[in-house]
Amino acid sequence: MHSLWPQVETFYPQLWRAVCGYERNPALRDELMQEVLLAVWESLSKLREPDRLLPFVLRIAHNLGASHVRSSMRTPALVEFDTEMHESLSRASESEAERARTQWLFEALATLPVSFRQPLMLQLEGFDYQEIADMLGISPDNVGVRIHRARERLKNLSRQEDADELR
Repeated sequence: MHSLWPQVETFYPQLWRAVCGYERNPALRDELMQEVLLAVWESLSKLREPDRLLPFVLRIAHNLGASHVRSSMRTPALVEFDTEMHESLSRASESEAERARTQWLFEALATLPVSFRQPLMLQLEGFDYQEIADMLGISPDNVGVRIHRARERLKNLSRQEDADELR
């Protein structure tokens, strides 16, 4: 076993959130998670900066997630949101309203193009523009543009849902 693997295991929640952002079908989500973990395992020997392990594994997860979305675009299938799966990731102290917001966010993220989804999800994990740019191979300015556009789309979705609820 690689000496960094125990540390990788502590990043499971971040990896799981990344996978959930790309796949809503529970079976395919589990499969994608396995692919991510295998790719991380195979790539650990290539890691040059062990103190940058989290960005390294998330880059792998987001690259595989983006590839997964591109390949599945040929045969898209809508799957109902799996509340039980996401509730298992929620803290026990999380309120019903917080769980509903989390559910809405995962569903809304799934509507975004991958080019917007990736930087926004990485920002939600706490990375700054430069770190995201390094992970995605784009400029920090481009990261800012994509995050801004992603947020605007999410705001529009939220407004649209609010308007629909009032009707």
